Amino acid sequence: MLTYKNNDPYIEGTSLYDLVKVCQTPFYVYSQQKIINQVNKTKEILGNNIFYSIKSNSNQAILKLMNSLDIGADVVSVGELKRALEAGFDPNKIIFEGVGKSEQDLLYAIHKNIRLINTESLEEIKLLDNLANEKNKIVDIGVRLNPDVDGETLSKISTGKKTDKFGIEFDNIDKIIKLVKSCKSLNLIGISCHIGSQISKIEAYKNTFSQMKMAADKFIESGINIKHVDLGGGFHVKYEDSDPDFNIEMVKEELDNCFTQTNYELSFEPGRYLIAEAGVTVTSILTIKNNGGINYLIVDAGMNTLIRPAMYGAHHEISAINVNSEEFMDYAIAGPICESSDVFLKNIKLAKQKIGNLLVIKNTGAYGKVMSSNYNSRPLPSEILINNDNYAIIYSPEKIEKTIEADIIPSWL
Repeated sequence: MLTYKNNDPYIEGTSLYDLVKVCQTPFYVYSQQKIINQVNKTKEILGNNIFYSIKSNSNQAILKLMNSLDIGADVVSVGELKRALEAGFDPNKIIFEGVGKSEQDLLYAIHKNIRLINTESLEEIKLLDNLANEKNKIVDIGVRLNPDVDGETLSKISTGKKTDKFGIEFDNIDKIIKLVKSCKSLNLIGISCHIGSQISKIEAYKNTFSQMKMAADKFIESGINIKHVDLGGGFHVKYEDSDPDFNIEMVKEELDNCFTQTNYELSFEPGRYLIAEAGVTVTSILTIKNNGGINYLIVDAGMNTLIRPAMYGAHHEISAINVNSEEFMDYAIAGPICESSDVFLKNIKLAKQKIGNLLVIKNTGAYGKVMSSNYNSRPLPSEILINNDNYAIIYSPEKIEKTIEADIIPSWL
């Protein structure tokens, strides 16, 4: 995504140096064209029933862009539902997921007449039926099933094994059928699943599709007219050169093999796959030090800016963008936060650096800014969207003084 013109770094038609003049580092930058290309590619291969997973990047400008590309929205909270509606998504193109929904959450979704509420437990089905009955409404629902498929991904982003908290076990399908048939105000029209994130093994998709096909058929045989089969997302993004290659066309091939001669409406809910590679984080070197023989570059981005490396042990490639030195050194790149885990990379070889140089952390379009925090009372990072040679700051953080004002001191202090 990063290109060079006369040794200056560019994203699309915009120089990163121009952005640094108007926005203090660290900040996120997104390529609009990269997002458009990835969404169109995904629709071309998997079809038009794509529901963008808002949790991956929920900035309103990004949501407005996604809506303009004629895809739906997958939300996991009332906050995300409100964001989707505010961005212009048709309620009929919004699916509400989530393992823990309150009565207020469900009532709001009922009120907004969204396309589908995917339930994740027998108790939630009972609660939703009662609420819909009180409102004198018939509500379309789906049931999220847990297929007990190991996606062979990081344990912290696995969601499809029997011991994970998500969905209802396949062993309980008979109980679901019996319960739904007793419900007066629910119309079960869909089933869904999601086996995790960063799934690269095609065999995992094959097993999942097979399980979901059998489940859908079982509901049909019981007299429940399942129309919609949501097969999740989790498509692999290559964060480093050693990562396995992922070909989404192979997912389509397995999909066609499994669901041939069926009339189910098949959908997917990708997030990371649509936007991760469209974003980078720009950060500045604050200081350089050597501890125990390790050359540390301390940068102004930290785990408060991008938590994935500290939380998951995730890897992001990092490059230096304004270096003229021909001497190379081994560095560890760390943030300013008072935690030993605030390290982005160790043993990275870069041209010799100096204080004030810029570094670019790659593939941070997903699960970057949305997971940032004010930890250590630091401001949230800004976000910038680039459209060729135009750009706009699409998130400007509150000053820390405003954050302090939100605290309430009791009268006895």
